[in-house]
Formats: sequence, structure tokens, C-alpha cells
Amino acid sequence: MEEIEAMAMMAKMRSLAPWFIITVGGLFVLFMVLSDSKITQVIGQRSNNIGSVNGEDITYQEFANLLDQYKQYQVSQTGQEIPESQMETFRNSVWQNLVNQKLVQQKIEELGLSVTDAEVKDALLGPNPPASVTQYFIDSTGTFNRDAYEAAIFNTQNKEAVIQVENQVRAELLQNKLQNYINASVVVSEADVKKRFIEQNIKMDAKYVLVNSNDTHDSLVQVTDAEVEDYFDENKNEYKVDPQRKLKYVLFRKEATAGDSSGIRNNLFEIVNKLKTDTSSFKTYVEIYSDQPFTKDSLGISQIPAGAQDAIVSAAEGDIVGPLLTNEGYAVYRVVDEFRSKDDFVKASHILIKPDPKNPDDDSLAQAVYNRVTKEGEDFAEVAKVMSQDPGSGAKGGDLGWFGKGQMVEEFDKAVFSGRIDVIQKPVKTQFGWHIIKTTGKSNRKYVVEKIVNKIAPSMTTLDMIYENAGDFAYLAEQDGFEQVATELDYTILETPNFKEDATTIPGLGANRAINVFAFENDKGDVSPVFKVPTGYVVCTVFAIDEAGYRPLDQVKGSITNIIKRDKKKEKALEQSEQIYAKVKEGGNLDVAKTVYPKATVDVAANFTTNGVIPKVGRDFAFAEKAYSMNLEEISEPFIGNRGAYIIKLTKRTAFDSTAYSIQKNSLRDNIMRQKKNSLFNAWIEKVKEEADIEDNRHVFYR
Repeated sequence: MEEIEAMAMMAKMRSLAPWFIITVGGLFVLFMVLSDSKITQVIGQRSNNIGSVNGEDITYQEFANLLDQYKQYQVSQTGQEIPESQMETFRNSVWQNLVNQKLVQQKIEELGLSVTDAEVKDALLGPNPPASVTQYFIDSTGTFNRDAYEAAIFNTQNKEAVIQVENQVRAELLQNKLQNYINASVVVSEADVKKRFIEQNIKMDAKYVLVNSNDTHDSLVQVTDAEVEDYFDENKNEYKVDPQRKLKYVLFRKEATAGDSSGIRNNLFEIVNKLKTDTSSFKTYVEIYSDQPFTKDSLGISQIPAGAQDAIVSAAEGDIVGPLLTNEGYAVYRVVDEFRSKDDFVKASHILIKPDPKNPDDDSLAQAVYNRVTKEGEDFAEVAKVMSQDPGSGAKGGDLGWFGKGQMVEEFDKAVFSGRIDVIQKPVKTQFGWHIIKTTGKSNRKYVVEKIVNKIAPSMTTLDMIYENAGDFAYLAEQDGFEQVATELDYTILETPNFKEDATTIPGLGANRAINVFAFENDKGDVSPVFKVPTGYVVCTVFAIDEAGYRPLDQVKGSITNIIKRDKKKEKALEQSEQIYAKVKEGGNLDVAKTVYPKATVDVAANFTTNGVIPKVGRDFAFAEKAYSMNLEEISEPFIGNRGAYIIKLTKRTAFDSTAYSIQKNSLRDNIMRQKKNSLFNAWIEKVKEEADIEDNRHVFYR
């Protein structure tokens, strides 16, 4: 037992669920970090800076401390560490948060905003203390316990905690002052409120005629080069491109070797031997050695990984089986119990012979194969490997594993469940062809199991070797040329698509700012050092450099031509709908549209609003706004919508309920105000960021 406890002290840290991503949206968290992180105490402790914001240096230690705080917060909230593969994205989030903190703090100082001690005291002891503090003094009935709250504040033993609370409230008040400054211009008019009420409450029905612009054949629409050039000149900013780079790279994957796999298997063998003589519980071993948390599951055989199914079916209660190679890694199981299930399972093998397209009823080949494995006595598995046209099972000798009723097509299902064990059946026809089936096992049992799972992962020795290989390649590629050395060493050269300097991830490589910096600070053909990426290590070379400018006209000519064609087709649809409208006006009946233009659609859109998806039409604000502006039973003149030209007749519209509006308008106004303020702040912080001088040198410290 002492040995187990000692092992437990060295058990590796695991991550068993997704980690949350820090967002910038909450100013409260942003200000809290400024208050609690004691950033000013850190500045100056190290001379090596990781970046700066408008000349204000950010030291490596400052960023590392903040990163550690967020890591601790992650663990406290979820109990889970951040996977190494996601650390780059996590660091990016923390960096953006820190940059925003600096920008906001600089703006606060620039605006001269401050909070006095008296204001903090009034907030804490006033009639409505902040909810962020009072939430800890809510009793079981949901009532704020004012007496307990004040007793805690005035208790001298809580001095340190009260100071933290004061800092928290000071941050909130400062936040409010900044928000009030930014949002001073936000106004919600009566028209805004009424519009929102209409969007949410007014429902309409309309009958419509649609002349779909797509019904106009391309041959009827001509686009000249001059029109394309004019469109390009008038909309040139749409074709503006930022500087872009393209890399070639060699990826050294973090993959386990045969030795790693063997080592994991041998280690589990040792654990199994200890289990057989140790009085410690299986659960204890799971908690120490398993990559997955302890569970005790009741499983049907089809729910057990394929590599462990047969061993568990053959085991007795209390047996320990394994280590077994499964899709989860190597696993050791303890069979706690087994019991009868209402579900039946079978294990089967088959040989699939697909039908001849020219003669789909010809089963001669299937019969010949059947004779080989029955009358001629050939081994079923060997014949399946050669003859089966089901590549998945064929490579495994026809083995389909265990499965339950209803998982296969009906004819196959019936045959396999009615078949006798190890008796090869005559060919059975399904939609996929002919199957020569052998049922190899049956079970109606469920198994209660516990398990130790070790993922097959590269060892530290293997990782060191992979890194050294990458480093050797980088050195040689620098000397003799990237592609030449890669070819000589038989390494696969991969290529990224074009990417921008501010790309958060590079397709194929993931998130690594150091790679972005390398790509944009080096010349074509330059070779990078070794970079770490989620899948391993990578060495890159700059393959292509595209400077800022505009996309050439010949590259965008096709898309521009399509845009102009689309607009011209809509104009033709409008012309056609004008002819329909002339006929419709005579009798007020939209159904006559097809007599004028047989391709016209006449249909009804029911129960739609001015701001939603319109049934059978889609999201089309021109359609919705036109309908709302009309009188009941009025027929509109033709107009252009998303899909072509419309004529509509408003047949129903709910009345504007003044009483409901009076009841809802205050809450609607509050919601609109909140949305406008959030949008304004987000736009404000982005503008501040655009205007700021931000230097980011993280790539020097985190490769």
C-alpha cells in the first residue's frame, strides 16, 4: 500500500474536459485583474520585455504572472488543467486581455477618472450594495441577510478580505464611470422601441408572385469587359488585399514508436501482476495509473471496445483481463459482474460479393465463394481477405465484431441472428450484394467493468529524438537548401495556403505567433528554427510573398461578371413582373401570373415578422418591409428581393396592441439600451486598439 501511495504522489496531471476560453467582453473581470494582480509591483522586476502598449512596457514576468492567475482560475472553476495542445490559444486570449487592460487603464488616466474612498464606502454600506458582494450573503430563501453582511464587514478579523472587497468595488465603480463616459451619447428613441415591439409581435400573411431571377438563362444576359472594369473601379476596396505569406514546411509528428507502445504494455503487465497480489482496490490503481477517471459501467458487448470484447465475454466474475490493445489505448479490465440483458448481441464474419452492374441477379460468384469455404474446406478468413469486397471487414478476415439487433440491414440482421454459431450460411442478398455469413458468437449478457486505460503516447525519450531530428533538418536545410535536404532525407514537404500577418491560426500548423512573425520578417527561401505546434515540431521556409495591394482584375473578373449577371437577371425579372402586374391589376387576382409567365411562382408566406425568416421565401427584408408598409388586401407594385422580383398581396396582419406595448416598452428600451451600450463599447475598444502602438514579442519567449 505504501508503494501505491508513493506512486500516487507522482501521478501525472490530466485534462479530462474542454477548458473555457477567456473572452474580453466582461469589463468586470478586466478591472478585477487590474485590482487584484498587483501588476505595478511586478513591473521592473525583469528587464526583458515581452511587449509594450503605447510605450508602456510589459515584462515577461508580468505576463507570466497573469497567465498563471488565469490558469489557477481555470483549475478552481473546472478542476482541470489546460491541455498543452491548447496553450498557444490560451496565451493569445490572456495577451489580448492584458492589452485591453493596459489600453483601458491608459484611457482612464487620460480622462482623469477616479473613485474616492467615500464613494467606495457609500457603495458598500448604502441601501443597495453591489451584487458581486451580496451574493455571498443570500440565505436559503433567496433573501439578502443584511445583518450577516455588515457583521462580516465590521469584523476586524476580516480586515484583509474587506480590503480585497473594497478594491473589487472600486474597480466596479471605476468601470461604471468609464462606461457612463463612453455611453453618454447612447439614446434609445421611441421609434427604436416601437420598431423592436413590431419585430417581435406583429405577424403577417401574404400571397406573392415570384419571378425567380435564376430562371433567366445566362445566354440572355450579356456582360461587357467595360462593365466589369467599371464595377471593379467603383468597388475597388472590396478587392483590397493585405500582405500575405505562404510557407512550405516539414512536420515532425509527435507519434509513439513501437518501443513506446511496448513499454506501455509491459508497464501494464507489471500493474496486473501487482493487482493479483495487492489488497488495494482496483479503484486505487485506476486513480494512480489510468489516463481516464474511475468509472464502473454496465455495458452491452457492443459498447465495449473491439479489442477487449472477446476477452471480457470469456472472463469470469472478478477476473482481471489485459492489457488489451483498444481504440482508447492499452486497457486492463476488471469484470465486476455480469447479468442477463433484454438485448441480444452477435459476433459475425462475412464475405461480401457485390453484384455485377450488367447482370445484378447473377449470384454465381457468390455461390463459388460459398463452395470454397464449405465444400472445399478453405479457411473462411483467408478467403475473405482475398475475395470480400467490403474493405473494412475483408482486411480483418471478414470479422464484423459484436453488434446488436437493428444495426445491420434487415436481410443481414435476420440471417445473422438466426444462424447457428460457426455454421456458414448460403449467400444472403441485400442492397449491397451477396453475403456469405458466419455467426461466430452470441450473447445476451451485460458486463459491469472497471478499467485502467493508458493512451499510446510518445515517451520523453521519443519526443527528444523527434525534436533533435527537426533541429538537424533545420541546420542542414539552412546550409544546403530546404527542398534539397527534405528530398534527400525523404521527408514530406507540406504547404500552407496564403495567410495574413494577424491570422490567429495557420491552416495545417495551428496557432503559433512565432511562425507568423517568422513568415513576415524573413525573405523568400529563408529557413526557420524549430517551432512547436499541436501535432509535433515543424521547420518552415518562406515560399511565397504577396505584398499589400489589390487583387488583379483577371483574378476577380469571373466573380464580378457573376455579380453583374445576377443584377441584370433581377432587372429582367422585374421587367417580366411588370407584365404580370398589368394583368393582375385588372382583376386583383395573383393566380393569373402563370398565364402571363408560366415559370412564375404563386404561393403564400404565413406568420412572418419584419425581422425573421419568411416561410418559403427566406430572410428578405425588402419583402418584409414592403408587406408591413401595405394596407390589407392591397397588391404591391413589382419590387426586387433576394431571389428575384416580387408582387405581394397582404392578406393578414395582427393589430398593434397599444396595451401590450405600454407594458413591454420599458423592458424593450432597457434591452435595446444594453445592446447599444455593448456594441458601442466593443467598437470603442477596437478603435482604441487600432490607434494604439502595440508591440508583441511573445514569439521570442514562447516558441
